Amino acid sequence: MSNSENHPNTQIDSFREHILAAAKTNTPLSIQGGGTKAWYGNANTFTTLDTRPYSGILEYQPEELVITARAGTPLQEIEAALADKNQVLAFEPPHFGETATFGGAIAAGLAGPGRISVGNLRDFVLGARILDGKGQDLSFGGKVMKNVAGYDVSRLLPGSMGTLALLLEASVKVLPRPAATTTLRCQISQARALKLTNEWAGQPLPLSASCWIGNSEGGDGELTLRLAGAAAAVKAAIPLMNAAVNAVELDPKTAEEFWRSLREQQLPAFQNLNSTNTLYRLALPAACGPIAIVNMGDVIVLEWHGQQRWLTAPSDDATFASIKALANTHGGHATRFKQGTEVDPAKQRFTLLSEQAHSVALEAVQARLRSSLDPAGVFATARLP
Repeated sequence: MSNSENHPNTQIDSFREHILAAAKTNTPLSIQGGGTKAWYGNANTFTTLDTRPYSGILEYQPEELVITARAGTPLQEIEAALADKNQVLAFEPPHFGETATFGGAIAAGLAGPGRISVGNLRDFVLGARILDGKGQDLSFGGKVMKNVAGYDVSRLLPGSMGTLALLLEASVKVLPRPAATTTLRCQISQARALKLTNEWAGQPLPLSASCWIGNSEGGDGELTLRLAGAAAAVKAAIPLMNAAVNAVELDPKTAEEFWRSLREQQLPAFQNLNSTNTLYRLALPAACGPIAIVNMGDVIVLEWHGQQRWLTAPSDDATFASIKALANTHGGHATRFKQGTEVDPAKQRFTLLSEQAHSVALEAVQARLRSSLDPAGVFATARLP
């Protein structure tokens, strides 16, 4: 049993002491768990506040589909406990390393292939316990959906990257593992893949994930589809989808490895990042068709029926500005997700709210929220703008 499990209040008191000391000296603290996503977000050199000493599953109610754990709990430990009861984190958070923590997954707010069918990580957070910038121990939300009322701070923590408060504990909704899962693959153009996946998504089909990988300059690429749900529904969907595409069924082991590699960005399309280039993430509306970007790499990856797109391109500010403008024109936004090894880490990583016509009003809300939770700027690392 870890020290935090024996003396959880002692560990919380230690966290509070660090926060109050940082507030007095106006020195921000950079919250970190296993460090597997330390590269994600704007770089900083502030003192690290390590959440791993505060670890452990506090409560797991399989019959209620809820698990509550401390922020420093290894993500693998969470998933192993769920697997024993044939349940899963349906949003499939990427680990990016064996030391990934529960709190780090929530703070990053990233979701894997299943996000398109089940919703985002934020949709599964039921409640949270935090220490704010004044050292106050606060709890929000609950352990069932109906308990969520008012201004739900627990839903604002996912994706905040530790810039709002120190997450201590969280309760998240889990789901049963699908009774049946089948993966299909075919060769098809990007435009047709976008059209079909969005049409299928609007029909009562058990389509849980999709991924198209192909040449950025046109031609056919590889469309991989995952069907998951009741065995009868999956079986019935296969001939309906094959009426439009001539797909082959992957063996379960190959399929599982593909979706895991996609989630963890271990496919060649992600691994072959030139040292001077950047991996860009584009978030786009469902109706957006293929888009052309100057100087992009040879391969483009489309997830979530095209609503999330990955491409490599030069890291200079002019290229990022053009990609942001193009995404904004289509009603989306862009991120410098991962930088090449020779790229200046100080480069802006995110599209600012002020650069998004549909999000500019959120700037004032964000400023008020940060001022309320962290008036002394203890968590103001600028990791998230």
